[in-house]
This record gives sequence, C-alpha cells and structure tokens, in this order.
Amino acid sequence: MAKNLILPRKTVQDIDNRVERILRGLGNPEPPLRLEDVRELLNLDLAFYTANDPGIAQETISRIRVAAIQVYKRPTLLIEAIKKLDLKALYLPDRKRILLDGDLPLKKHRWNEAHEIGHSLIPWHEEMMLGDNNQTLSFECHEQVEAEANFAAGRLLFLRERFVDEAQSLEPTIKSIRQLHTRFGNTLTTTFYRFIETFGVEQPLVGLISCHPHISRRPVFDVDRPCRYFIQSPAFAARFSKLPEVELFEAVSSYCGGQKGGSLGEAELILSDDNGGQHRFYFETFFNSYDALTLGVYCGPQFKVF
Repeated sequence: MAKNLILPRKTVQDIDNRVERILRGLGNPEPPLRLEDVRELLNLDLAFYTANDPGIAQETISRIRVAAIQVYKRPTLLIEAIKKLDLKALYLPDRKRILLDGDLPLKKHRWNEAHEIGHSLIPWHEEMMLGDNNQTLSFECHEQVEAEANFAAGRLLFLRERFVDEAQSLEPTIKSIRQLHTRFGNTLTTTFYRFIETFGVEQPLVGLISCHPHISRRPVFDVDRPCRYFIQSPAFAARFSKLPEVELFEAVSSYCGGQKGGSLGEAELILSDDNGGQHRFYFETFFNSYDALTLGVYCGPQFKVF
C-alpha cells in the first residue's frame, strides 16, 4: 500500500507557479490538455522503448539514479538499465528526452508522460537524477521526488484551478469523478486521485484503489496490504492518519456485492479519528474491471446516545 505524501506548502507553491507559467504560455487551453503542445513549448523530445527493442541499446547513459539505485557510466547500455530497474518511463535531462515504455497500454502513456514532464519542470530533480558518486538517493528522498513529479503532473493535466473550480461545483461522488474523467481526458484512476486531494482540503475525504473487495472475487493478494493506494485528502490526513488500511478495507468489503463491474454498493461507516472520536462517512465503491475505486466522504461526528 502507498499512502499519498502530503507535500510542504512552500514546495507546492513553487511547483504550481512553474505549471502556471506553462499553461499561461499555452494560452490557458481548454481541456483536455494536449501534451504534444507542452513538449513543443518546453523543447522536449519523446521516444518509446520496449524491453526487447535492440535499437535503443545504442543509447548510453552517463548517470541516472532511480529508486535508490545508481547506474554509472560504463559499457552499460540504457536498455540494460531499463530491464534491471523495470522502468516504465524516464526523463534524460541532458538530452531533454522523455522515454516511455511502448509495451504499456496507451491509456497509461498520458500520465507517465506528464509525470516525466513534471521532473523536467523541477530544477532540483536534475541533480537527483544525475547526482554524483558519493551520494545515494534514500527511499524517503525518492518518495519525495516522485510525489513532487506526481503533483506537477496532476496540476498540469487537470489545468490547475480549472479542475478545482469544476470539481468543487459538483457533489463529492463517483458519478462526479466519472464526469470529470471524460471532460479532462485523463484516466478514471488519476481523476479519482486528483478529486480527493482537491475536494478534501477542508472536508475529510478518503479513497482506496484495490482489487475487487468481495471475498468471492478477490485474487490472491497480501491480506496485510490489500490496497494498491490509500488516498488521504489533506483534511483526512490531519485527523484520521492512524486509521489502519486493513480495517478500512474489511469495512468496505462488508457492503460490496459480487458484481463483475459498475457500482458494488454503498454504506455509511463509522471511523475513529486520531483521538478516538467517532465520525460518520458515506462510502461507495465502483469497479472498472481492473480496480475497485472506493470513495469515503465525511458526514459528521457520531454522537453517543446515553
């Protein structure tokens, strides 16, 4: 499970200012954003590779550090590094080139490309990616760098305040998320992720991206880590940070049906905050045939009856 990292306010503002300049340079376009226009503005090149493509093996790398692994210049070819690190996308700063894994489904290309554009926008990321021999990238630092690139990608693909304004004009439901998914041209999963972070600045929202929760349709999975992502809105993280993932997944499973797709059910659940207080949340779960998307929206405190 990967809980989303809440970035410091100063970092958020700096990255957002960079994204704002890009969108202003494009004339504040209407959704969906054309990433080819972004690459042209930034003078970025895009290429594709596959793990078995010998052509790309002609390209060598000086130094690239990914997920705390340093790969140094030697007779090593780029394709070897891609295979070893199982890379799905990467950015080569010295060549201003984005490389995407051509074997991935097309719908995944858009987010991966925007993520690498995010790396290119943040100057301190170049130092991390091309670092030196004496410093390794810790897990915590890598997590921070990836979270920053994800934030930049989200603000770019969802056109900053354009998405915020449209999201907050709707009810916090999966139906609204599906509507915004179509309008902005991004995947349902990334729209789901962005909606929770955007809508939940003041109102606690929580999201799970998991396998099918119904016991009859669950694949073999790690019972201690049942969710691929546990998405906290800023307001949720401030008050419910101690909530166990397993406990929440099992509570969601209690109302989910065994349907093959679409809505799996909805229910009001009681969650405990970090101080032991109880609160009501409205939950609903939707299965898109790949992932189950579960949205929990804060309703209010659960008052005890004496």
